[in-house]
Amino acid sequence: MNLIFLGAPGAGKGTQAESVSTKYGLPAVSTGNMLREAVKNGTEAGLKAKSFMDAGDLVPDEVVIGILKDRIALDDAKNGFILDGFPRTVEQAEALERMGVNIDKVINIHVADEKIIARMSGRRVCGDCGASYHIEYKPVKTEGVCDLCKGEVVLRDDDKPETVLMRLKTYHEKTAPLIEFYGNRGKLRTVEGQEEIKDTTKLTFEAIDV
Repeated sequence: MNLIFLGAPGAGKGTQAESVSTKYGLPAVSTGNMLREAVKNGTEAGLKAKSFMDAGDLVPDEVVIGILKDRIALDDAKNGFILDGFPRTVEQAEALERMGVNIDKVINIHVADEKIIARMSGRRVCGDCGASYHIEYKPVKTEGVCDLCKGEVVLRDDDKPETVLMRLKTYHEKTAPLIEFYGNRGKLRTVEGQEEIKDTTKLTFEAIDV
């Protein structure tokens, strides 16, 4: 089963992808994490991506697709995978189809912009392993320390309010059209994001099992 999670930055698609990954035994492939890893390691793709990420813009398709191709070719993705953060444009979705990748369902996590801005100001990410946390919804056990690898947990530059506003603008212009794209293909399932993560997760499982 190949799934895509859509939603504005901070809508909670990464958290839901993790829950679905655990339940169904599918790897959650976050292009955001892969790109940040490439930036951290100073790879060619990472250096290309960095200037766009710092400005809150989308990374060029050829950079993202190259990294993604390598990832879904790994053994753990042979029986299916969850894409979180890709595609972000209709052009990327079309490229995915040209790659011969069949997508079974697309889960759209919908949350109003004002709620997203409030949510993202509390989001924290491990600088080493990329694990995601939130000071209110998913706090670390020890202040500033990742539960998984003990790395430092920080507020990313692209989660700061001024960057969030730019990212939301980019999302509405370039990513939101994917809702219509996959809706026309009969693959879209929209889940209304709830205040409690577990409530959103319940709705997400129901959308997948339909």
